[in-house]
Amino acid sequence: VRRATYWCPELQADDPAKKGICSNFLCDAQPGEEIALTGPSGKVMLLPEDKPEADIIMVATGTGIAPYRSFIRRLFVEDTQAAAAYKGVAWLFLGVANSDALLYDDEWQTAKAKAPDNFRLDYALSREQENKKGGKMYIQDKVEEYADEIFTRLDSGAHIYFCGLKGMMPGIQDMLKEVCTSKGIEYDQWLKGLKK
Repeated sequence: VRRATYWCPELQADDPAKKGICSNFLCDAQPGEEIALTGPSGKVMLLPEDKPEADIIMVATGTGIAPYRSFIRRLFVEDTQAAAAYKGVAWLFLGVANSDALLYDDEWQTAKAKAPDNFRLDYALSREQENKKGGKMYIQDKVEEYADEIFTRLDSGAHIYFCGLKGMMPGIQDMLKEVCTSKGIEYDQWLKGLKK
């Protein structure tokens, strides 16, 4: 387990309000200490292993990267049936403030080198990159750069997952709605079809 902290440039210190709750709890545990685990709770996130040709689009802010790390490990690192069968494209969008806050970049680069035709990676660095309007590059802005391609992949059976800050969702939903409108598709009906 890696201790997750956030260095605040204004405070010139770790910001305790933004420390990783689970990672810090585990890092602070003593060897041999008994820890109670529960789960899963809420909706279950599973890979579509019955459709190994399905593309997987993963959208995360830094706080939501953990499930995708397990997906990518299952598909590109571990010797699993899922890895042997997988023929789709796994596309990770990760949004963080700075490049020094990129989590597990070495693992993503290894997966990309191992499976260049099956793994794509895009970063949104809000304090280092600009969106097309000249503002900060947030995750929804990076996803929007590929709006037509993402829409086509979703229409062809891709699975899309979102983890992290809820603040990314309105921008992503607005972008998908705009693409639907430009294609003459009724957004609410299209969205219901995605959830099946």
